[in-house]
Amino acid sequence: MSLRPPPRRMLRLLAALAIIAGLPSAARAGIKLSVDGIDGDMKTAALAATQIAQYGSREVSAAQARRLFDAAPEQIEQALRPFGYYDATVTGDLDRQGADWVATLHVDPGRPVKVTQVDITLPGPAADVRGVRHALRSFHPRVGERLNDATYEASKAALQAALAADGFLHAKLTVHKVLVTRASHSAVIKLAFEPGPRYRFGDVRFSGSQFEQGFLQRYVPFETGDWFSQDDLLLLQRSLNGADYFSLVDVQPDIDASASDAVVDVDVTVTPAKRSIYTGGPFIGTDTGVGIRLGLERRWVNDEGHKWKNELVLAQRLKTLSTQYSIPLPGHKQRSLNFGAKYRDADTSTAHSRTLELVGDETRLWHDWTRTLGLHVLAGTFTVGQRRGEDPGDEGIEHGRSHLVFPEASLSRKQGANPIFVRNGWSLALAARSTVGELLSDARFSQLTADAKWIHAFGRRDRLILRGDAGTTWTNGFHELPPQLRFFAGGSRSVRGYGYQSIGPRNDADRVIGGRNLLVFGSTFEHYFTRHWGIAAFIDAGNAFNDLDYRPDIGAGLGLRWLSPVGMVRLDLGVPVHNDRHHGVQLHLLIGPDL
Repeated sequence: MSLRPPPRRMLRLLAALAIIAGLPSAARAGIKLSVDGIDGDMKTAALAATQIAQYGSREVSAAQARRLFDAAPEQIEQALRPFGYYDATVTGDLDRQGADWVATLHVDPGRPVKVTQVDITLPGPAADVRGVRHALRSFHPRVGERLNDATYEASKAALQAALAADGFLHAKLTVHKVLVTRASHSAVIKLAFEPGPRYRFGDVRFSGSQFEQGFLQRYVPFETGDWFSQDDLLLLQRSLNGADYFSLVDVQPDIDASASDAVVDVDVTVTPAKRSIYTGGPFIGTDTGVGIRLGLERRWVNDEGHKWKNELVLAQRLKTLSTQYSIPLPGHKQRSLNFGAKYRDADTSTAHSRTLELVGDETRLWHDWTRTLGLHVLAGTFTVGQRRGEDPGDEGIEHGRSHLVFPEASLSRKQGANPIFVRNGWSLALAARSTVGELLSDARFSQLTADAKWIHAFGRRDRLILRGDAGTTWTNGFHELPPQLRFFAGGSRSVRGYGYQSIGPRNDADRVIGGRNLLVFGSTFEHYFTRHWGIAAFIDAGNAFNDLDYRPDIGAGLGLRWLSPVGMVRLDLGVPVHNDRHHGVQLHLLIGPDL
């Protein structure tokens, strides 16, 4: 009786021993794939379509490798057709190199198919609606362009979405064909729509509100009977969110119930927010010193939606007490009348002032900008050129008392997905103020200011931040203007490397007294090692000046960034560049959002 195992079992046993011993198998190996002649999306699509690309780390036999290689050309040719290439040719080689197979494929996409005709049929008034007309003009591929299935599908979907957004809620696509003639490398696009009836807005029904019926109608940007528009629904949603009365706003068109009469009612469900907001806590900044901030805000005071906001700031070099009462006005532009008062006691290294400012203004949304028109009354006393700790009677210190009445207009806008840490965004604020001659004022003046900031992210870890501040003043009595209406440079929000408001024109006693004009630029590059920690390098330049005597001071340095639970913390160390008057390292600490 023979004790030898059957030959098949012996082969299996030898293969298992080879694997255990770490010996390479002579029968099975992986495949390395190389594709040239195409790149970008076409190469990605080609690799995704080939089965051979899925076997890079899997063992295959010689027969499997040959079968996968032989199937690859047809698979790639099919993958290139959605890009308009119907005559692609694929050649290549399959070689054995060591333990692996190496497949090399050379792709010639050939002559592309071009669109020779685009026929879009859209009867009735639908084609004259602005949103639909824009989608028609934006349709691609156009005549003479390469056929591309993804572009075609996206344009077709955009046209259907435009019809629905402008009230053609049951529009149907009855014809959608792409006729390709391979012999002439040409394609004809044919689309036909049945737009159906155009719907109008019906009633807007609110539920969950803390206000009386009818109050929230002021935020509705359309009238019953107006053409249905998804943009108007989004505007209604933004207006209700911007009112800051609610923690949740849900706007839903009742489309299913409107098929018979071509009218869409709108259901709005809201959830009241917390009525009173109490804020408070310590803070620190190199411009203001250590302090505490306390606040009380009433989101709504009464059934008419009035608001009241109060804030107290007590810091080493700044003390303020402010109050503002707001009355919302009818309309969807978030209009409101605001009345406020602010007492300000500021003590910087160059000036000390105590002023009271009364303000009455109207704010509203204007083409996505916040527009403010108002009247200001500013009165108080001040000293300029007084260094901290000096006697007010020292030579060179200027004393003043002012009373100014002036209207002011401003425009501001911010754009950024996350205001605390913006990856890509910007802000711009413009303001103009002027007395009416010397009516009710100790001096006449006019002033223009502009503040801008731009943020752009490079990859996941780097940001570039550019900012600029500019201003100019015309006046017949500069000595009558308090410090907050004069221009100074220097500090954490200005030219870093210099003390707060330490740069500007000087008087005969070599004291900084501020200037009529301002021009400051700054750039910062940030690199983040982790999600919350990073470093920065910066350079700033600017000055406050009179007339045309602009000589910018330059500061540069390095900083540390921490995205803390209370906002971005910026710690910068800056030094003056080529300045004989200022020396040493200046520390700047700033906490707050990017925009």
